[in-house]
Amino acid sequence: MGLPLAVAFGEKFDTVGFDVKSARVAELRAGADSTRECSAEELASATRLTYSDTIEELRACNIFVVAVPTPIDDNKRPDLTPLIKSSESVAKVLSRGDIVIYESTVYPGATEEVCVPILERDSGLTFNVDFFAGYSPERINPGDKTHRLTDIVKVTSGSTPEIAQKVDALYRSIVRAGTHLASSIRVAEAAKVIENTQRDVNIALINELALIFNRLGIDTEEVLLAAGTKWNFLPYRPGLVGGHCIGVDPYYLTHKAQEIGYHPEIILAGRRINDGMGLYVSAQVVKLMSLKGFCVSASPILVMGLTFKENCPDLRNTRVVDIISELNGYGAQVDVYDPWVDAEEAQEEYGIAPISEPKKGVYAAIILAVAHSQFREMGVEAIRALGRPDAVVYDLKYLLSPEESDARL
Repeated sequence: MGLPLAVAFGEKFDTVGFDVKSARVAELRAGADSTRECSAEELASATRLTYSDTIEELRACNIFVVAVPTPIDDNKRPDLTPLIKSSESVAKVLSRGDIVIYESTVYPGATEEVCVPILERDSGLTFNVDFFAGYSPERINPGDKTHRLTDIVKVTSGSTPEIAQKVDALYRSIVRAGTHLASSIRVAEAAKVIENTQRDVNIALINELALIFNRLGIDTEEVLLAAGTKWNFLPYRPGLVGGHCIGVDPYYLTHKAQEIGYHPEIILAGRRINDGMGLYVSAQVVKLMSLKGFCVSASPILVMGLTFKENCPDLRNTRVVDIISELNGYGAQVDVYDPWVDAEEAQEEYGIAPISEPKKGVYAAIILAVAHSQFREMGVEAIRALGRPDAVVYDLKYLLSPEESDARL
């Protein structure tokens, strides 16, 4: 999320894009973006943008924008390590009058309770006297070439009324869609964390409906299309809920809620449903294979797609790995094919070695896990040609019609 922002600022202001990964800085200096969020032309348009992996080179800056991941740990608790380390780095070069703006998704209060004390401690400066803070949550949608940074209203806030106005004016200078100035940093933090929590709960409802309709023998997509003829029916679809936003952000809100003595029920119930969808899909595939006479153990299975969403190389918190892990547990031979994925990253992150091309005519089951445009363009004949004549084709993403697949979520 940092690069599109740096590019937008770099078209108007002297801007430094900082990253601790030297390889990332090198590729950007060469005019390439491995995340595919910014084209070579867009990078070139930011004539006032430079890149660095050396913190001392930021000392001349007077506004710092922190846009780092905020993941969860194995126990589904907020992992603020990237945010803490970034604050420690900024503090080393912080000067009087500087503003530090955070964009990472956090629970309400995190900026002033966690980040600001680090900035004070490591810089020796006093908050709201020597330096100031702001919060403007990112609204980047990875892989989306329609809703871009400058076309989405930006929520802004600041640690004092004067700083709030400065932060708002800064973002208004690059965001065509305009800004919404929140009354406080905590309000802006809360607004961001509920955006994805709302989506998560809504998807959980549709996932639960899909589980019910499957037992009733009703096609979920047909039901949703029929219900969608009413103007106020929300167009959500069932599926795996991963990524670094929807599958993570609700845990930040529930963490804070529990910290203040409230046990959230609907939010956590939705999380349990969504987190269990990979196991459900695996069980359905195994059942269909058994009904067709396949022995799951040692059977070749093709999983098409590994990223957390379509037309995007981002592997963070992808829930496709739940399906792969479960099928491996049955002893199946699982091939993973995804033309968007960096094979080295997949191996490092999940121990998965994606294949460069799927075999033809060998798979006992084919799972369409991600709706990449390449898969959509293949069509049913090319997809089925990858499997045996009686192979199971399970479609998570409605790439095929009900008649063309053996089952859909």
